Amino acid sequence: MNRENALALVKQHLKNKNLVKHSLAVEACMRAMARKLGHDEESWGLAGILHDLDYEVTEKSPELHTRETVKILRELQVSEDIIRTIEAHAGMVACQSEMEYSIYSIDPLTGLIIAATLMHPLRKINEVDVDFISRRYKEKSFARGARREDIEQISQIGLELDEFIDICLKAMQGIHKELGL
Repeated sequence: MNRENALALVKQHLKNKNLVKHSLAVEACMRAMARKLGHDEESWGLAGILHDLDYEVTEKSPELHTRETVKILRELQVSEDIIRTIEAHAGMVACQSEMEYSIYSIDPLTGLIIAATLMHPLRKINEVDVDFISRRYKEKSFARGARREDIEQISQIGLELDEFIDICLKAMQGIHKELGL
């Protein structure tokens, strides 16, 4: 599976444009984390872009999230590392690897970054900085769906929160046009 095939699969299974954008954001952050940690950007990017493939069909049954994705990806003979990482992002398996901890923490962080961008006076991700995100992060009532305890799991692989936010923010700024931000 290559990125082009993965994106086509995402567009086939996700009709909500915001979910597609979320998948692109997670992909960009996963690629940036792979670079930072010295891993394969392609496989990390694939895990990121494919992680919510079945979201629209499992949205009302979160306990089923990733099951359809796993079936589809196994039929396509996608690497078990990528499949396990996708399962880990939803808490279906415990995180063990840097790749798994990364996606587990990236998934909610991308939502927080987007929410912070939308409340910024200029509503442009390139105008947002780590300090702005960190201040929003500390506001317990801000972007409640972005579970802080999940984001903080990135410490399990030795990254400080501000460094992690910086990596993901820069990755998302790099695809601002695709994100519409």
